[in-house]
Amino acid sequence: MAKIDFGGVEEEVVMRKEFPLTKARKVLKKETIAVIGYGVQGPAQSLNMRDNGLNVIIGQAKSFKADWDRAVADGWKPGETLFDIEEATERATIVQYLVSDAAQKALWPTIKKHLHPGDALYFSHGFSIVYGKQTKVIPSEDIDVIMVAPKGSGTSVRRNFLSGAGINSSFAVHQDATGNAYERCVALGIGIGSGYLFPTTFEKEVFSDLTGERGILMGALAGVMEAQYDVLRKNGHSPSEAFNETVEELTQSLIRLVDENGMDWMFSNCSATAQRGALDWKPKFKKAVMPVFRDLYKRVKSGEEAKRVLSVCGRQDYRERLSKELAAIHDSEMWRAGAACRSLRPKEKAKDIDKSTKGIKGRGSN
Repeated sequence: MAKIDFGGVEEEVVMRKEFPLTKARKVLKKETIAVIGYGVQGPAQSLNMRDNGLNVIIGQAKSFKADWDRAVADGWKPGETLFDIEEATERATIVQYLVSDAAQKALWPTIKKHLHPGDALYFSHGFSIVYGKQTKVIPSEDIDVIMVAPKGSGTSVRRNFLSGAGINSSFAVHQDATGNAYERCVALGIGIGSGYLFPTTFEKEVFSDLTGERGILMGALAGVMEAQYDVLRKNGHSPSEAFNETVEELTQSLIRLVDENGMDWMFSNCSATAQRGALDWKPKFKKAVMPVFRDLYKRVKSGEEAKRVLSVCGRQDYRERLSKELAAIHDSEMWRAGAACRSLRPKEKAKDIDKSTKGIKGRGSN
């Protein structure tokens, strides 16, 4: 592994130049990789591995017709490379368990009986293993248990692969039954298109991931956006002005500067007035939200958030409930204003995005 200085702390990462695709193909030459679940991460990871020349099959329940049909549309052939979940698991030497966390709990008795000594069980999230007392996902000692967790949505995993950039991923070996778990794990990380891989543990991955998703990556970002938009609207600003100052400028301009060279680079490329205001108000926002983040991490570490996920997401009516919650966001004035703003963007750009993300949706492993 290459040693990289991360802000004064030296860490080891695996780069594609030291573990090239040719090596990954050699490690996985005799493996049959079954991707279980064609919902969020499944399409991106399986398509990337197929494009990279690996032996991949899909396991998907026909009862989820939309996901089954999407797999067929993406070129997976029923009876050849597309099977029901049990048959795909039985055929595999590596099982990529990419259904939702609640579904992993429900399907585990089915998956477990088709795992054989020497097989590898692969996750893209540490949830089911770390919270094993709640999920009952406890693998036998004669299989490898490994994880590659892309730091982005299925959309980004596929889009970055097609662009050649790749997306960074964490990886971990929880159980090495064969003596080859590390090489299997890293080879799969390269196979799914990771730009580089950094080591973690299942526990650290799930604690950071659940905190991040509920925090700055999704929950906090959405909540802060709504708060600012509401304040602007209540003070007489139009929907288009409120949305542009809250979301559009962030996503279409400022966050791209952060991506290029960091937060200070973005500040340095803004007006003196913007710089001064941001620097003055940054510590106030940090002080305001720090107690929320501490409480969030405490709930993640204690298992309370896992309990909530399994309880709510495991209900039979969950999809209906989720649809209503997402529809409320979609139908809010703020995001209707957003739809209008997006409709004014160049059409060519939208077409390019549609092409690069065909069949892909969502973030994470759920």
